[in-house]
Amino acid sequence: MTFDHAAVLAEYDAQVRRGTEPDGSGAVAERAGPVVRWTTVGGAGWSGIVWSDLDSGTTDEAIADQVRFFRHRGEEFEWKLYSYDRPADLGERLLAAGFTGEDEESVMMSETAELTAGSPDPPGTGLPGDVRLVPVTDEAGVARMIDVHDRVFGTNHSQLRASLIAQLAASPQSTAMIIAMAGDEPVSSARVDFYAGTEFAGLFGGGTLPQWRGRGIYRALVAYRARLAAARGYRYLQVDASAESRPILERLGFACLAMTTPYTWSPG
Repeated sequence: MTFDHAAVLAEYDAQVRRGTEPDGSGAVAERAGPVVRWTTVGGAGWSGIVWSDLDSGTTDEAIADQVRFFRHRGEEFEWKLYSYDRPADLGERLLAAGFTGEDEESVMMSETAELTAGSPDPPGTGLPGDVRLVPVTDEAGVARMIDVHDRVFGTNHSQLRASLIAQLAASPQSTAMIIAMAGDEPVSSARVDFYAGTEFAGLFGGGTLPQWRGRGIYRALVAYRARLAAARGYRYLQVDASAESRPILERLGFACLAMTTPYTWSPG
């Protein structure tokens, strides 16, 4: 990777983590004292803390403030902790406040130009002959996409479904969703979000049914979304990668710039 990792991470913080531009999902972002907080409206969207400016003397009070805020709403929320966030024991303090830590992920980035350079092949090249990529344009497509998510990750994504339907209706230019279809069966799905006013686009999903893995579908979905981002002028692609996805992304040219861990708090 040729870019300056520290400089790009600083720009990601400034442009994305501290940004409050609406994402079209119905969620609202705001600067709430020392944190940037996203909250749902009407049940659509994701709620959580994406950035904080804390020190050892202000952390516990800030955590308590956010817990009170979301307890009053009766709503679960996530505190998205990055490995370079301060203070160094922020994760321990979140656990002590009743949060539950989830699996750590790798914050990976690449320049879209590097992912698309020297590749004149059309999007979807490299897929098995019986698989095709289909853009999601309506609620039925979102339902097929969420069906893949539920089957791959084994959890309920009803809230994500509502959020994506709202985003598709209110701000279709802010996202692109794709399904890999084998005949009439959806076997993989993914999306890319375009962060307005920034140099960054974010990759999400990328889940493939077990029996269809190892056939190049995940790589094809990354390449497809990279071309979409490059066509819109986005300089960087960012993804929070699982341990399974990280090696594939590294082979494609992504670099790990940090680690991130979601900490979840639920009322009651």
